[in-house]
Amino acid sequence: MQYPHSYRHVDDAILSRRSVRAFLDRPVPRAVVEDILDVARRAPSGTNTQPWKVFVLAGEAKQRLAAQILEAFDDPAKNAAHVAEYSYYPQQWVSPYLDRRRKVGWDLYGLLGITRQDKARMHAQHARNFGFFDAPVGMIFVIDRVLERGSWLDYGMFLQNVMLAAKARGLDTCPQAALIQFHRILRPELGIPDNETLICGMSLGYADPDAPENRLRTERAPLDEWVVFRD
Repeated sequence: MQYPHSYRHVDDAILSRRSVRAFLDRPVPRAVVEDILDVARRAPSGTNTQPWKVFVLAGEAKQRLAAQILEAFDDPAKNAAHVAEYSYYPQQWVSPYLDRRRKVGWDLYGLLGITRQDKARMHAQHARNFGFFDAPVGMIFVIDRVLERGSWLDYGMFLQNVMLAAKARGLDTCPQAALIQFHRILRPELGIPDNETLICGMSLGYADPDAPENRLRTERAPLDEWVVFRD
């Protein structure tokens, strides 16, 4: 097939995007974040509803929020009291989804030298979510409760745009569902109104090339497992 030469730039951004879990202590200028979001807002949405709303955190604001969440996460009683507003993952895991989930988890722990018996290190690694993996920028994404499932699908396209636009600019990201458990901390700290639901968070910054966890490369199922052609 003959394609325009520019397709390689798009493919490179898609194929090189990955979830990074360790970032350099290198600031990301606000103008760069604004540029990324300005491009990402061109995502399609049904009847152009544009359901996205973003809180961008850096510096003391990010540190203050992280400290509050980590305090709750490290206290078993407080942790148990924080429940997500919606189920990101299935209530009952079945194959092949369970197999994929287990593999990526143990692949990550293997790179970090965390064994199945080392619950303390597992807890500590999970806790890194709440410090945005030391990224200089954290983002929180919310949606109006009046919007339905279609707008959530639109939101996914917007999130992908954010990650690809960041990658095209030499930055990396990690989308984070872990933060939705602590919406009751996020809401007053950020001024999120009651009519909005937390969708997820995202870390943004420059990947640490020496961090072992950043060597993780997740697999994708081949097309013949999930594509059906009818001629």
